[in-house]
Amino acid sequence: MKILSVYDKEFARYGHVITGYDLSELLETLDRISPLPEGTEYVPGNPVLEALPIAKLLAVNEYGGMPIQIGWCNGHNTKMNCLEYHRDSEVNLGTKDFILLLAKIDDMEDGKLDSAKVKAFFCPAGVPVEVFGTTLHYAPCSAAKGEGFKVLVVLPKGTNGPKPEMTPLNDEDKLLWACNKWLLAHRDSNEAKAGAVVAIEGENIDIAPDLK
Repeated sequence: MKILSVYDKEFARYGHVITGYDLSELLETLDRISPLPEGTEYVPGNPVLEALPIAKLLAVNEYGGMPIQIGWCNGHNTKMNCLEYHRDSEVNLGTKDFILLLAKIDDMEDGKLDSAKVKAFFCPAGVPVEVFGTTLHYAPCSAAKGEGFKVLVVLPKGTNGPKPEMTPLNDEDKLLWACNKWLLAHRDSNEAKAGAVVAIEGENIDIAPDLK
């Protein structure tokens, strides 16, 4: 699979590189307090990260005053498995290089996504990116063989929390998997086995052969 860069012009459909922030303390704290598991671990919010001065700056400047949560997605991964989207943008920042597998909501046809539409983007360590709310994304991938990742995840407060009680009114409602989290699963994923809607067709992308 061709791996593009977040600095390539093609990334403009999916997100953009954020500039103007001093994120050194945030990176150091994330690296110090968060584990690096063999699988993947997602933590929606962490009080130590959210108490840093940069948290208020991100809430005001990046999210226009909305309450936010700052957590992480850490571990080792090379597969797509699922894709998700939110009603808002997500900010990612890695202590190490990482790769994002991305598509767009408008790449879907009749409620399904062909995995051939998914593209891979390399994000260097220390470079913050905004992933637009209309971008399908999921857990980061390792950028080198045997390497893990520690990726900061900033989202509006409550995102990925418990799924609200609801009666589905349309097909999109059936994709709601958690608070502010609409999920498309590949049939081979654990999420599909747990009941998530199988909405990704084609290959379950694995970038392991493309890593050095």
